[in-house]
Amino acid sequence: MNNFDIFGDKQRANNFLDSIKNDKTLFAFVMSYTKTCEIPGITIAGPNSESMKFTPPADAEFLYYGNCKTIEQIPMTPDGKPTPAIITKTALESSSIPHMTINAGSNITPKLPFIESGLPSGNNIEHQNALSDSIVTHAVEYGRILGMTLSSLTDCLLIGESIPGGTTTALAALRAFGYDANVSSSMPNNPRELKEKIVESALKRIDSEHPYSIIGKVGDPMIPFVAGMLSAASSVSKVMLCGGTQMAAVLAFASKIGFNEDNTAIGTTSYVTNDSSANLPKIISEIGDIPLISIDLDLENSKFDGLKAYSEGYGKEGVGAGGTAIASTVKSSINKEKFLQLLENQYQRFFISQ
Repeated sequence: MNNFDIFGDKQRANNFLDSIKNDKTLFAFVMSYTKTCEIPGITIAGPNSESMKFTPPADAEFLYYGNCKTIEQIPMTPDGKPTPAIITKTALESSSIPHMTINAGSNITPKLPFIESGLPSGNNIEHQNALSDSIVTHAVEYGRILGMTLSSLTDCLLIGESIPGGTTTALAALRAFGYDANVSSSMPNNPRELKEKIVESALKRIDSEHPYSIIGKVGDPMIPFVAGMLSAASSVSKVMLCGGTQMAAVLAFASKIGFNEDNTAIGTTSYVTNDSSANLPKIISEIGDIPLISIDLDLENSKFDGLKAYSEGYGKEGVGAGGTAIASTVKSSINKEKFLQLLENQYQRFFISQ
């Protein structure tokens, strides 16, 4: 496990990792959407603002089929760097981890079997409230129902997400809850000034300290939904939140509604924890005694520029890439060199012909 970095209680983190090895594991992939992503320059989670609404369902379809149904091409950045779903797909397949898709506010539904939450997409937080308080309540309660159901089927529930623009809504939520947060970006040059401008505008609308009201003003549908899942599932099974900034916002909200810290960890990539423009380890340590585990995927040594780009600051995380890679390498006992080989095989299979 020398390719892992652990922040926080190392013993708890190692105990969590040890429990994954032989336990049943299930990956829940949550699709969502915030119109905040349509602000020019805020994200590169799609070739343009119109196409970004297709990114979550296309990620889901890629995990399920190995190709996409709602769009012709597998999701990429404008210059052709692949979705982090390729890392997730490699992780799930190499260790036979089953997965399911959940729609928690995606603008477009995928062409595959999925669980429907009935949540709407989130509004652009620069100009209006993200969600009504009643929608936040629905998200939490539905998340709790689903979290309890899924936790009864597995020993460790992995939860990942795809929500373009989600680092900006996550930043707003973390700031609203009082954390001195700086967040990562899908771009090597983090558009921090633009994010600060958006967040400053959103925070002005907060008129209540109630956590549901705060998320309704400045968050997105994914945050309360996954927090609800965590709240219920962690009372029964282990839960790994697979992601970076967005999962920090989930954790911050979950700390307001209750969850079992002893059964919870966050798993992400080293590209997030090493990001000098963000402070994820510090945020997590302030929220609670939650182990933060990151994996070095060694992508700087890839023979493909599209994968190497992740080590250069593109993408960094998404679709549960870091957490599923951690679970996969633990369960299958493969080293990072072998994982990289498997990942490159997937890249050659799905992207070279694109």
